[in-house]
Amino acid sequence: MVTMEQLVSLCKRRGFIFPSSEIYGGFQSTYDYGPLGTLLKNNIKGAWWRAVVQERMDMEPLDASILMHPRVWEASGHVAVFNDPLVDCKACKARFRADHVWFVEAVHGEETKPFAIEAGEADEAEAKAREKYQIGKKWEVRLTPMIIDAPEGTPQVCPTCGEKDSFTEPRAFNMMFKTEVGAVAGSIAYLRPETAQGIFVNYENVQQTMRRKLPFGIAQVGKAFRNEIVTGNFTFRTREFEQMEIEYFCWPEDGAQCHQEWIDARIAWYTRYGIKRENLDLYEHPDHKRSHYSTRTVDILYRFPIGFAELEGIANRTDFDLTQHGEFSGKTLDYFDTKTERRVVPHVIEPSAGVDRNVLAFLTEAYEEEELVNQKGQKDVRTVLRFHPALAPIKAAVLPLAKNRPEIVDYATALAAELKPHYMTQYDDTAAIGKLYRRQDEIGTLYCITVDHQTIDDDNQVTIRDRDSMEQVRIAREEVLPWLRERITV
Repeated sequence: MVTMEQLVSLCKRRGFIFPSSEIYGGFQSTYDYGPLGTLLKNNIKGAWWRAVVQERMDMEPLDASILMHPRVWEASGHVAVFNDPLVDCKACKARFRADHVWFVEAVHGEETKPFAIEAGEADEAEAKAREKYQIGKKWEVRLTPMIIDAPEGTPQVCPTCGEKDSFTEPRAFNMMFKTEVGAVAGSIAYLRPETAQGIFVNYENVQQTMRRKLPFGIAQVGKAFRNEIVTGNFTFRTREFEQMEIEYFCWPEDGAQCHQEWIDARIAWYTRYGIKRENLDLYEHPDHKRSHYSTRTVDILYRFPIGFAELEGIANRTDFDLTQHGEFSGKTLDYFDTKTERRVVPHVIEPSAGVDRNVLAFLTEAYEEEELVNQKGQKDVRTVLRFHPALAPIKAAVLPLAKNRPEIVDYATALAAELKPHYMTQYDDTAAIGKLYRRQDEIGTLYCITVDHQTIDDDNQVTIRDRDSMEQVRIAREEVLPWLRERITV
């Protein structure tokens, strides 16, 4: 299993993800997507759009504004209740989410070692504790919430400084970012903490202009902002992130069935694009963790390097959102069926996925270190990203075997230019061919196309090397594009 350190190193070294404002020392869990990260991210979003809008007959796209009327967030409940419980350590001044601190016991036979760790879910807590405290596989790890839902008598130990009984009482911390609009002081607005509300307030606009009947859905991809108390684990939890969200409007009596159908559809999407089913799990929210308006919420979990953690949430939100916005705006947000003359406030199913977590998941899934034996009989290790063809940032790389021969270089650059309108293609002549192959393997390039002396002097053919099998075929130049089209699927 790849470690988070390996992923971070690869992403920085190969241009997937950089620390933001790095020349100034970085800035609090913010990241910039480099050239390859941007391509991967866009390919993931494109695959999502294709599956949930283009391939369906019941979906519409939307791109709502980040800044919205402040009353939107009063209606949604974010102003009043979008809070996390916050505690401080009085000794070292470290700050924690009160539901993210765990008392850890490492048990082996009759020996017990106590520790403290900060993490979101139990899987993540165990993985972090084992790594931080070097807890071996022979030791059992027992986890107990330290503050929220803590059994009586649970020790309270600061994960940062180790001080005992040093936490302040938990207090509410609102996670919305506030800003001011225009030149007049006091005109408050918020950076949206989710994209969903932009869909709800446009429900009637979309339904009427696109002449939609129930059931139908609205899909949106966009940035959201949450002033998280604690961030970390690379891009897994940040204050600025991107969401892929759907609000699917249905008849109230069909809500449970539609909810299950979306759970199945979203699992199928992940496996379609290369994630193994055994690396996915479902978490059913118990009553005490579920939002008050939801009749059922299921998280799709992925086996990240930190353990199983949320990749996407799918909630049955009932009619809460449209009812709330109707009451706060004075506008009735319902649906009238002209055939049956039935009027209802639709129920809503919400599949909500994080783009950044998807990038991290697909990187994790694709990463492999493959042991090989080189031509000298020595053991070697090849790092390769086995992306699905639709997600791979670079589909083909054109590589001249000898950059000191102008005819080869000219031929290779011309071939790369021919392919670029059809597929994202790289040209690279900055190393020996073996090193070029390894470089392309490490960024997940599907096919390497080599132009050599024989191409120029003899047969006008090129060698195409497959990323996964490393097998090579030699084909005529005019057959390269048709050959790629047969193999690069969506």
